[in-house]
Order: sequence, then C-alpha cells, then structure tokens
Amino acid sequence: MRFFLKTKDYSVSQEDFELRYDEELDMLLTYPKPENLDKYYDSTSYISHTDSRESFTDKLYHIIKKYNLKHKFKIVERHNGYNKNILDIGAGTGDFLDFAEKQGWRIKGIEPNKKAREKALKKGIKLYNSLEDVENQKFDVITLWHVLEHLPDLNNQINRLSSLLKENGTIIIAVPNYKSFDAAHYKNYWAAYDVPRHLWHFSKMTIATIFSNQGMVVRKIYPMIFDAFYVSLLSEKYKTGKQRLIHAFIIGLLSNIKAWRSKEYSSLIYVIQKLKN
Repeated sequence: MRFFLKTKDYSVSQEDFELRYDEELDMLLTYPKPENLDKYYDSTSYISHTDSRESFTDKLYHIIKKYNLKHKFKIVERHNGYNKNILDIGAGTGDFLDFAEKQGWRIKGIEPNKKAREKALKKGIKLYNSLEDVENQKFDVITLWHVLEHLPDLNNQINRLSSLLKENGTIIIAVPNYKSFDAAHYKNYWAAYDVPRHLWHFSKMTIATIFSNQGMVVRKIYPMIFDAFYVSLLSEKYKTGKQRLIHAFIIGLLSNIKAWRSKEYSSLIYVIQKLKN
C-alpha cells in the first residue's frame, strides 16, 4: 500500500492525514484511522447532523438536498417499485425516510448521532442507534446515502447489510468518486475526502469488487450532478479561505462536462442487487 496524498481535516480538527492507495481494490484509505471518531463529528459545520441554515453554503446544501431527495427516491422506485420495505443507514435528521413514508413506504432508519436522531424525532421519524436494533428483520431495499465511506469495519458491515436484505433485494449507495475531475483539480483540498470522517475513498472497481465478495452485483450506476458544484464550493473555501462562487461553478461544470464522456462524476449512485444463493 503506497502513499497517495497528504490532506487534512479542514472542517473540524485541522489535523493532518494521509491517503494511501490499495492497488488490489483501486481504493484510497485514510491513515491513520482515529480510534475515537465521534469527536470529529461534533461540530456545527457537520450539516447532515444539524440541519443548519446559517451560511450561504448551508442554504445551498438544502436546495440541492431537496432536489436530491426526489432524484434518489425515483431511483429506489425504479429498481424496486412493488415491495415497499426500506432501511436507511446513516439517516441523519430523517428527511429521506420522511419523504419515503409519505410515498407509502414502510420505513426504518439507523443513525448513531444522538443530536441527529433528536431532530428526526421532531419530524416524526424514530431512528435506531445501531444495526443490532433491526438484526432479525429483512428488507427489500437498504440505502446508504454518503454513508459507506464512514463505516469503520467495511467488509464486516457489508456482510451484515447483506444479511438484512431479502433475496433479490437491492442496496443503493451514494459515495464520492476520487477519480472525478474536481478531485484531480483540487487535490488535497478536495472537500469530499473529508478526512478522517471518510475512511475509504472508492472507485467503480472498488465498489464492484467489495460487493461481489459478498454475493452482490452492481446493476446500474447513476451520476449525482449537483455534487460537483457543492463540493467545488467547499473545496474553494478550504483552498483560498473564500467563497469563490464563480470559480467553483466553473470547476463543477467542467467536472460534469468531462464526466459526460468518462462517466467519472463527482459522486455516484450504485444500485446493487443481492443474488439468490
């Protein structure tokens, strides 16, 4: 495993980290992996746990989030429109499950962060603390929206997710793509590295390999167009200390234009099916 890039936690601790390249899996690993990750989430800047709307970036996040909720749900229904039993891992403050429930789905969600669970409860969404709370149940669909990169014991967690999925059931995940143009442009300032909260950094080959090892296959990949713009905006702030809106928009646009041919978008949604035994 060789050195790939040195970066830092720009949003919380300002600590330095390395990214190391795993050639076999075509994946980057955050090094060192802190023993106590909780303190790196304890920040008002970690918006998926706070629903903050204070800064321009916060407000932009919520605009994009509203669009993405509909986009994500269309993908869920396109690949599993008849069976409506869903588990959302890393549910944050519960907006996706709230949307799904209003569409007639039976919902359950996992969210380790207490503050986020409390905010979800105010929306009428009860979230569980861990997978142990739903171990004896089976689901038609399991979703992880920008969550897989946070899970400490990756292979074991994927195995547990598979055990919660019905035969022919579907796992749908969204993760950043370190092979995108915006990642190459911003290098160590690329906001989607988000070390050390993001422990793993995936390519298409990575996802296909780690899920095939658990008897699952990637059926479809979708782009997340708006992520390039949002990530570029954060990356500009990390790099220059300023919100360079026009420059961030240009880089986000360039990333999407180049990805139209390469298919290496800033973030990707993978639809993964569990095969029959």
